[in-house]
Amino acid sequence: MDIMPCDDPRLLELLDRVPYGRLASSMSALPFVASARHIVTDGQVMLRMHAGFGYHDACDGNVVAYGADNMNSGAAEVWSLQFTGTARLAEPGDEELDHFGPVPRLADGKPFDPVYLRIEPQFGTLHSLDGSPERHYQHPE
Repeated sequence: MDIMPCDDPRLLELLDRVPYGRLASSMSALPFVASARHIVTDGQVMLRMHAGFGYHDACDGNVVAYGADNMNSGAAEVWSLQFTGTARLAEPGDEELDHFGPVPRLADGKPFDPVYLRIEPQFGTLHSLDGSPERHYQHPE
């Protein structure tokens, strides 16, 4: 595994190609992984999550891990990345809100209440598979 400082532009360039990833941290001493919408802005990553889950409170001021991949994209080069950094509650500006796009209507059947975290990536890993096999589908005859 190659751990690199996050001044390597490949991490944020690749992250900016996909809209969602997974946030990992702990809450009440138990680990959790939560999906989040992200954008890359000014060398940092901003996440949009549902406030109703309470994950933002567990992450604020703490070191978290965030990861994303393009494994379902059908691309010839498959990659997966993750980085660590300290998460902080944040208020996005108008341009950042536009970049996020529309807010989901529901989260687990309840109105989506957006909350935002900003992470400055510190250390990251990037894994790639070149020339991954093409997917072949067979239909029953």
